[in-house]
Amino acid sequence: MNEFDLLIIGGGINGSAIARDAAGRGLKVLLSEKDDLASHTSSSSTKLIHGGLRYLEHYEFKLVREALIEREVLLRAAPHIIWPMRFVLPYDEGLRPAWMLRLGLFLYDSLGGRKELPGTKTVRLDQAPHKGVLEKRLQKGFEYSDCWVEDARLVVLNAIDANARGAEILTGSFVSKIERTENGYSALLTRNSGEKRQVTAKCIVNTAGPWVDEVLLSVKRNTNEKSLRLVKGSHIVTHRLFEGDHSYIFQNQDNRIIFAIPYENEFTLIGTTDVPYTHAEGPVKISDEEIEYLCNAANEYFEKDISADDVKWTYSGVRPLYDDKAENASAVTRDYVLNIDEFTPGAPFLSVYGGKITTSRKLAEHALQRLAKFFPNLGDDWTKNSPLPGGDIGGIDFDDFFERMSRKYPWMPSGMLRRLARTYGSRIELVVGNVSSLNGLGEVFGDDLTETEIDYLMKHEWVSSSSDVLWRRTKLGVHMDQDERERLERWMERNEI
Repeated sequence: MNEFDLLIIGGGINGSAIARDAAGRGLKVLLSEKDDLASHTSSSSTKLIHGGLRYLEHYEFKLVREALIEREVLLRAAPHIIWPMRFVLPYDEGLRPAWMLRLGLFLYDSLGGRKELPGTKTVRLDQAPHKGVLEKRLQKGFEYSDCWVEDARLVVLNAIDANARGAEILTGSFVSKIERTENGYSALLTRNSGEKRQVTAKCIVNTAGPWVDEVLLSVKRNTNEKSLRLVKGSHIVTHRLFEGDHSYIFQNQDNRIIFAIPYENEFTLIGTTDVPYTHAEGPVKISDEEIEYLCNAANEYFEKDISADDVKWTYSGVRPLYDDKAENASAVTRDYVLNIDEFTPGAPFLSVYGGKITTSRKLAEHALQRLAKFFPNLGDDWTKNSPLPGGDIGGIDFDDFFERMSRKYPWMPSGMLRRLARTYGSRIELVVGNVSSLNGLGEVFGDDLTETEIDYLMKHEWVSSSSDVLWRRTKLGVHMDQDERERLERWMERNEI
């Protein structure tokens, strides 16, 4: 089939969420991604489902409220990859006053109709578990709730659900040409293999992220207008700097904030930066100045200083924000904007600017509501109360689900089982299949990554390279050495599907 209602360009969180929503409403959907799902911005976030506490200072009340409501919607939809996390915000004399922090957190607790997550409380920082971790000058702080998310997996779960509802998901597929037709659009897709495919669609949804203007201008050729502002955000990963499941949020002298978050059991994730970026700068990567900035910001709060020598891994991404002409990159709105052009009457061309992982489901819902007039038989809103694949684990209590899986797979080491249960939720049964012993999982590629898991990923999650496995479907790359990663790549090349 080469005729579609929607051709979606871009396989990040917005594209995959719109594909899922549209397919569930009965539309014929094709999603085309030039690389791997979530291979750019959507796997480079701070990995939080949050309202964005600092956005209150910029009076982004609508955005914060919508995001706070969505926290618990997404938590219920995918409690295996999303879970509650407590954040400790130290009061530091000379920065924002304590009354302002408390007022902001009161609003944060109140705006989103919080039900599942505990509220804010005052904490002593000169007592365990903070004593000896934070600088001695820090005596008082506030603890509040947000959620952690495995960002790239959230993208993949949306794509899996979209595919199960009839959408076609094409990775390694570049939309090399778009032309207007009498009834919509014709597009030429070029695969990494060189294979070409001509498709038609009544509507194009442009979720190309940092390249959204380029896609739009390929059709809107008589203008140079641009609505995109690119901001690079970088993160560093160090050895573990503190014990416990809580995270820290630190204020900086420049009025920005950074997070310090437990990461992959053994590490601490610190980020992020806000640096203007242009495509002319080349590949997106952290600069020495950004590493120094993040280390210095952390050192203002942690008792034991860190330096570039402590950095085990870094990652960077570009946020494709709607250009609201703010002078400071940190102040540019994180809200999303949906622009519809009709280059052919009755055939919309929807371009998506900005957005956050937290609001991706709501963005998709709004996008389909905007497109409803072009599709008279479109189904109703449906995603709010529908779990994502693997999310039907019997509520948001992961420990209860893990206990059930421990009884089902008593032969599996606890650490391996916990990782698989967290990564796949109820779909762990598809991963493990009928295997009944550790040896039955096949070859082991470092840490606890096995042949059986890779086989599942290649068949069901559009995986084609070791990078897809190690840095997006899982984060096992941070645990494995170069020899182990290369051995995995060789195995996948031999067993290509």
